[in-house]
Amino acid sequence: MNQTDMTARTAEYFRGLQDRICAGLEAIDGNRFHEDVWQRAGGGGGRTRVLVEGGVFEKGGVNFSEVHGEFSAEFAKQIPGEGNGFTATGISLVLHPRNPFVPTVHANFRFLTKGNTCWFGGGADLTPYYPFREDVLAFHKVWQRVCDRHAPLVDYRKMKEECDKYFFLPHRNEPRGVGGIFFDYFQDQPDKVFNFVRDAGDSFLESYVPIVTRRKDTVYADEHRLFQEFRRGRYAEFNLIYDRGTIFGLKTGGRTESILMSLPPRVRWLYDYHPAPGSREAELYDVYLKPRDWANEG
Repeated sequence: MNQTDMTARTAEYFRGLQDRICAGLEAIDGNRFHEDVWQRAGGGGGRTRVLVEGGVFEKGGVNFSEVHGEFSAEFAKQIPGEGNGFTATGISLVLHPRNPFVPTVHANFRFLTKGNTCWFGGGADLTPYYPFREDVLAFHKVWQRVCDRHAPLVDYRKMKEECDKYFFLPHRNEPRGVGGIFFDYFQDQPDKVFNFVRDAGDSFLESYVPIVTRRKDTVYADEHRLFQEFRRGRYAEFNLIYDRGTIFGLKTGGRTESILMSLPPRVRWLYDYHPAPGSREAELYDVYLKPRDWANEG
């Protein structure tokens, strides 16, 4: 496989995917994304698209980047492949709805090279505040179907387990949300993996927009917003401490505004908070923040 050709092919696909996802989200929100085109001092650049104070999304971003350059000697030791030179292209998105009954969602898909080594990574995961079983099952079933279409190369159960493992806050001893799929350093049969990545990227709107449509007009009260903002604190903690994309971007001199686009606009930290037993807030912890085989339930 020619790495330069694959980088060009993946970058072209990710640019188009950014366009399609933004168009789908604009249709449901009623507002348009603002675009910033940027150049990276070390090589390459990208397009950051952000929607702020929209009709549905309090803050959301859909980013495309295609960058190249040299890792620091220290960071290069943590990345597979020889030497320090790298290329990376991908799409990353995070959507923070205003309504607490609409879940936050994250997805990203990327292709990287370092020396003679190249790989794909990515996934999608859901972070509800007031979960609905119907929504959680539907989200997981979309990703199960995508993976099954590319079996046995792609193993849904493994990617689901990797997602549960990755989106976990050790210092809180709790998951960030209800998971989805996650994969990284996927090096085998790049052409076939690229087919899977395209299928996954093209399935994002199917996994999320129906949930938004069902919940965006749900009536909510101040206490629902307060709990949403409290749980958003967990989201911020994960992204700032553990998220590989955030670390990669900051370590490689990426555009800070684009990297931190994923952070929610309003967050609160409450001291030693515990939800009331039997409440909808307690249900999140007692039922949904426990890894389960959601795709095969119901």
